[in-house]
Amino acid sequence: MTDRHVRRPPPGVAPGVAAEAEGFLLAREHRHDAHREAQALCSALPWLTTAQAEDLTRHYVAHRLRLSRQMFEATLCRADELGREYEARYLQLRRDLLRRHGVWASGLLVCAAGVSSALCLFAR
Repeated sequence: MTDRHVRRPPPGVAPGVAAEAEGFLLAREHRHDAHREAQALCSALPWLTTAQAEDLTRHYVAHRLRLSRQMFEATLCRADELGREYEARYLQLRRDLLRRHGVWASGLLVCAAGVSSALCLFAR
């Protein structure tokens, strides 16, 4: 099969699908970790009945997933804030750099015009 016959998703779709799949796998891993931790906790409490252990596991997993979600949301908010701050700083630095280049270019042009005028006066 050649590359011409391979179906590819439209541009922009693949990164979205990959991010969604990565998020799904990450959530699944967090749930699995929470279950494993809850089972370790229940095994450390041998006096729990099966129903109590299941109830404790359910509550622990729900609490852990809620905490994970809060951490991820806080991280996303901070990442957005930092992105906006960096972008604003980048734009300010870019503006300053363009302004400096403009000043230097204007100064160089004035110097070149002065030298050209001086050469024309001395050439006469």
